[in-house]
Amino acid sequence: MPRAVYVLALGIFAMVTSEFVVAGLMPQMADGLDATVPEIGYLITAFAAAMAFGGPFLTVAVLRMRQKSALMLLFGIFLAGNVLAALAPDYRTMLVARVLTGIASQAFFGVSISLASRLTRPEVRGRAVAVALNGLMLGTLLGLPFATVVGEHLGWRAAFWAITGLTALAAAATFAGVPSAGGDDEAAGGLRQELGAFRSPRLWLTLTTSTFVIGATFSAFSYLNPILTELTGFSTGTVPLLLVAYGAATVIGNTVVGRFADRRTVPVLIVGLVLNLAFLTGFALFAELTVPAVAFMLGIGLVGVTMNPALVTRVQRVGNARPLVNTVHSSFITLGIIIATSVGGPAIDTFGLRSPLWIGAGLAALGLLSLVPDLLRRRTASATTAPGVGETSPSAAATPADTPAPAPAEDLPQPA
Repeated sequence: MPRAVYVLALGIFAMVTSEFVVAGLMPQMADGLDATVPEIGYLITAFAAAMAFGGPFLTVAVLRMRQKSALMLLFGIFLAGNVLAALAPDYRTMLVARVLTGIASQAFFGVSISLASRLTRPEVRGRAVAVALNGLMLGTLLGLPFATVVGEHLGWRAAFWAITGLTALAAAATFAGVPSAGGDDEAAGGLRQELGAFRSPRLWLTLTTSTFVIGATFSAFSYLNPILTELTGFSTGTVPLLLVAYGAATVIGNTVVGRFADRRTVPVLIVGLVLNLAFLTGFALFAELTVPAVAFMLGIGLVGVTMNPALVTRVQRVGNARPLVNTVHSSFITLGIIIATSVGGPAIDTFGLRSPLWIGAGLAALGLLSLVPDLLRRRTASATTAPGVGETSPSAAATPADTPAPAPAEDLPQPA
């Protein structure tokens, strides 16, 4: 695996740490900005909305740049947003800072995943994406606790300064360790080619699957703290340790999925969704029992957000591996988070703390339904390659979604 892929993971780690920092410092930020805790909560929503709806536009703006140059520009925008957050004198300034960093981070994810794919052979792209996305998993496992501890001991502004320093380190590593590569549309009509991928109905259905997969997971993850304390009965001091265990499960699951994402893309997603549906249902039914609740929570960590490498591989094969498709895919993933959190809160008020788990189970079921067209396509392909109709090997029946396609010339690293 190229060293540059690990460097890209460091950048993603820094940005994910910034994304989650507000969740760990709500009371302190509310006091410092003369705001209420619900108002601070809106900063999380604003960050997610900026990612989902602003990220693709910023990606379009950097399409004609070499991808390394684009990453450095996005680092600069993100750093400016974090510095503004650290210095914010009031809530309105902080809101602007979070929107700015949200837009930059989404574009960064799209360009980084595209570059990670371009720097590796087609048959190991899923593994490369998994390595890059370990930055996301480690952001949950290490970044959030780190930022929270810094904020609690040195003040919430110190947490933003720490993230600024981490981001500067990641930018320096990227400048030194990531090779220059030509922009995807140095050829005429590049933007038209990028937009052309979105004429495929199959791509839109594939993107929707990602929304359901991530939405199902975050329906549970977003409310783990109150579920574990109020339903399961854990103390508030124990919950952080359980969240660390959850984060460790995501790192393990992401690594395993990355190993199979290239050759078994759709089967991996089916197995993951079936298991997640079972874990979410079990958690909803047995949330008051300590051992089953922890087991189901860790199960969700293993097969939830860890489906990302398979989701990315599937999207790239149906669309392409360029920055815009990857950024829009990240927006659909973020949309799943927005749906989970916006529906889960009112559901708790009406139906209680188990309701987000049932919502997650419903979204997992919808994710499985969205895979039916792919299964039918695979079945048709198998029928046309049955014995006596020209079948030469078992792999001949594989669909394009499960068979690594040769990388187009524009998806390969170009000389600086």
